[in-house]
Amino acid sequence: MKITERKSEIIAIASRLFREKGYSAITMRDIAQAMEIKAASLYNHIKSKQEILVLIIIEIAEEFTSVMNQIVNSEISSIEKIKKVIQLHIDITLRNPDALACLNNDWMHLEDNELKYFLKMRAEYEDNFRKIIKVGIQNNEIKSLNQEVIIFSTLSTLRTLYLWYNKSKSLNDKVLMKDLEEILLKGIV
Repeated sequence: MKITERKSEIIAIASRLFREKGYSAITMRDIAQAMEIKAASLYNHIKSKQEILVLIIIEIAEEFTSVMNQIVNSEISSIEKIKKVIQLHIDITLRNPDALACLNNDWMHLEDNELKYFLKMRAEYEDNFRKIIKVGIQNNEIKSLNQEVIIFSTLSTLRTLYLWYNKSKSLNDKVLMKDLEEILLKGIV
């Protein structure tokens, strides 16, 4: 589906509103008001609030899934793969924190096939990360710790980076990448 400039604007504004108040609290009228147009005009570009949610979440989930597939299938070390996963999360956080917030907070509002598709992508993403960790442990690149704890702590940090980063705008993205890699890969001690 080709996304027009106006539709992109709708998606960006809706993402911001969903992040600020949550998907359930926002109406099409709220989105139209934020765009300074009439609600009826909004329907010339978009069918429903659900369509907006699908466009936001599925696009970003597909990007995560696609890049993760490339990473897991690459011929680099597990440590380099983890660094690329960290970079992926930082890139998306810096580029579109509102959409990332929507992905994390509002995915459960997806309906039927889109919800199944999203859950499938999320499971595939986590399974691929699990493969990276497992191979890293087998190759003695990563300490032999509980894989699920490694996965949970790393992905929890990366998935919620958008919450913290906005409060810390003075932080340079290169410093963020370097220090986050150091902390996630080596700890603080």
